[in-house]
Amino acid sequence: MSVSNKVRLLDRNGQPYSYIMQGERHWSVPAKPVFNRDVYAAAHVVADPQRMQNPHSDMAIDWDSTLEYRHHLMSLGLGIAEAMDTAQRGMGLDWPTALELIKRSVEQAKAYPGARVASGAGTDHLTDFSQLTLQDVIAAYEQQISAIEACGGRIILMASRALAAIAKGPEDYITVYSTLLRQVREPVILHWLGDMFDPALRGYWGGATIHSAMEVCLAVIRENQAKVEGIKISLLDKDREIEMRRQLPASVKMYTGDDFNYPELIAGDEQGFSHALLGILDGIAPAATSALHALAQGDRASFERILAPTVPLARHLFSAPTQYYKAGIVFLAWLNGHQKHFTLLGGMQSARSLTHYSEAFRLADEAGLLNNADVAAERMWSLAKLHGI
Repeated sequence: MSVSNKVRLLDRNGQPYSYIMQGERHWSVPAKPVFNRDVYAAAHVVADPQRMQNPHSDMAIDWDSTLEYRHHLMSLGLGIAEAMDTAQRGMGLDWPTALELIKRSVEQAKAYPGARVASGAGTDHLTDFSQLTLQDVIAAYEQQISAIEACGGRIILMASRALAAIAKGPEDYITVYSTLLRQVREPVILHWLGDMFDPALRGYWGGATIHSAMEVCLAVIRENQAKVEGIKISLLDKDREIEMRRQLPASVKMYTGDDFNYPELIAGDEQGFSHALLGILDGIAPAATSALHALAQGDRASFERILAPTVPLARHLFSAPTQYYKAGIVFLAWLNGHQKHFTLLGGMQSARSLTHYSEAFRLADEAGLLNNADVAAERMWSLAKLHGI
């Protein structure tokens, strides 16, 4: 073990200690991965710190690195869930820049046979909710849907902060979603994002409980199932996901958004399984590809063995406050040489502590997710020194 693979980290009490990297990878990426699940990685964006004058508001994107990372994900057989919350949608990425990202990603995918891109349509260009009506929310959704469809994109119908702010009950959600689903060109993926990911979405679907909210969402799906390809739920509650999965129409897919319990939910049980649309796949993509390929070959044991070490990392990155998980995803991309710096839009790299990043480094190493130990160690050393360690 070279000296460069020894790094200084902080323990959970904020005390420095020396860590020797393990760097072992007990799996390999197949040359031509084959999956029996539909899988999308929600991809991050790479900021351009050299063009940022105001890091809290500038939409400075390193387009080359951002698209190169999508090439990396597509080369591993993964679909791209574009301009979602992992890309800092609503937390640094505005709608005009999101649309430019979607256009570039959809165009890029044309060069990769079989590549899949589905893109988030929402209402995030609405900022003042004080005088909004349901028709304003519908019109905002229609504007984004139309723009994405115009560039040949598929739709992920994102949850709306505006709708959550003005809806008086379940009927308002049913009105908005039914109106939109009647209009879309192709079946969409719905996205139920829990309030742990976005506190502004508390009480979504108008139900007083998760169960009653689920009933409203299922009613929308059943009434419009020809226009619903699937639903992604991000509640970090595997039991609720399984409960809903078993009630979906046969033609509608469940996409797990559970970054805590994804191996179990993707593998499934005697009554079914979940497909996947996950932010954590951005950070564990090579391992995920290897595991999913094994599952498609009927080797569930290898699938579980490969993904098991990634779960502690995922649970750490998505720990409360969960909405700041994006910082950990970009941290992994930086450690693995996919970008030259550790900077996020809005300065969001400061949303997590050095203690958090130290633990993420250790867990990523133990899961075999660091591609080059020397590069990762050097970058972790530089981050520690920057923090006075």
